[in-house]
Amino acid sequence: MSNNPEPRAHNGRRTLLVSVVLAAFGAVGIAFAGWWLASGRYHESTDDAYVGGNLVQVTPQVAGTVLAIHADDTDFVSTGDTMVELDKADSRVALDQAEAHLAKTVRSVRNLLATDSQLRANVAQRRAELARAREDLSRRNKLEADVPGAVAGEEIQHARDSVAGASAALDAASRQLAAQHTLTDHTTIDTHPDVREAAARVREAYLAYARTALPAPVSGFVARRAVQVGQRVSPGTPLMTVVPLDQVWVDANFKEGQLPNLRAGQPVKLVADAYGGAVEYHGKLAGFGAGTGSAFALLPAQNATGNWIKVVQRVPVRIALDPSELRAHPLQIGLSMEVSVDTHDRAGDRLPKIARSGAAYETHAFASMDELADRRVAQIIAANSDQALPPMAHRESGSFSAAGATRAQARPRVPVL
Repeated sequence: MSNNPEPRAHNGRRTLLVSVVLAAFGAVGIAFAGWWLASGRYHESTDDAYVGGNLVQVTPQVAGTVLAIHADDTDFVSTGDTMVELDKADSRVALDQAEAHLAKTVRSVRNLLATDSQLRANVAQRRAELARAREDLSRRNKLEADVPGAVAGEEIQHARDSVAGASAALDAASRQLAAQHTLTDHTTIDTHPDVREAAARVREAYLAYARTALPAPVSGFVARRAVQVGQRVSPGTPLMTVVPLDQVWVDANFKEGQLPNLRAGQPVKLVADAYGGAVEYHGKLAGFGAGTGSAFALLPAQNATGNWIKVVQRVPVRIALDPSELRAHPLQIGLSMEVSVDTHDRAGDRLPKIARSGAAYETHAFASMDELADRRVAQIIAANSDQALPPMAHRESGSFSAAGATRAQARPRVPVL
């Protein structure tokens, strides 16, 4: 019988190794269970998340031929910078015609007002003539009554005819004044309907002229330029896109089984693949999509067919980012993100009705056009009436010019008066 201690020692080492491995797995399991109970169950995460943002299209409002392009892909533009210029020849002609028509209308209305005063004076004159004719007839009638035969009958008849003629002349003058009064009643040169119509045409022509320069609606980076010099464009044609990267967000697509624990306002931690784990973003859950991605697809799935296969659906969840972190580490549209939502706070409705708060997302790149057009209308009215002239704007060759307002600019802006 062999009494070799080597197999026993080998079995002992194997038993010890198995025990250590089992103990390690047990410790890991206990640690994971403790983490999940303390924190893990309060977090929902996904790597199906991407950066989203506003894609502001630059589209013409009038038809025209492209003469100049002042911005290209990757360029940064500020609000109001001219990006594309269209041919101004046709709009300049239309503007000059509208200005001339307004000036002519103002002078016509001045003539109407002057004629109104003339007709009033005519009525006063006819009234005085009627009074004098009546006095003459009254004197003759009195003299005839006091001294019969002192006044010939023919003279009395002539006096009566004079009264009738003066009365008819007064009636005609009054009717003519009334007819004229309907054209000028309760109006001035500025408020006369003809002048207002002509002024509207000037504003329309000026807006068409000003819109031959296409400004940047917002500040951002230029993308998807699709316009070329010499191209004929029509209203609504997308020419290029401006992307304001300081206003991006993240759309995270969570599985439908993760939604019960998500609430608006919960804090979110995010990591971008572009920066790796070195940069961590913080944000808040802003809201939920109204349906799954497949429901709003171009060709929605038809689950009523016989070969239906259940697929786990995902719902887009909007996450707002910290603006200061975005400034420090900018993100671009479409970048991949890893999202982790802290769901400790589960108070509130699962799908709250959240109305938009704060100011509207808007642009002021076109806000000055109406004011400039009104100023030009006022100048034309004043120049063709007896009003005081307001300060004249910069003019070249009988039409609006942007030169005076843009020489100090690095790039031309919307044409101004």
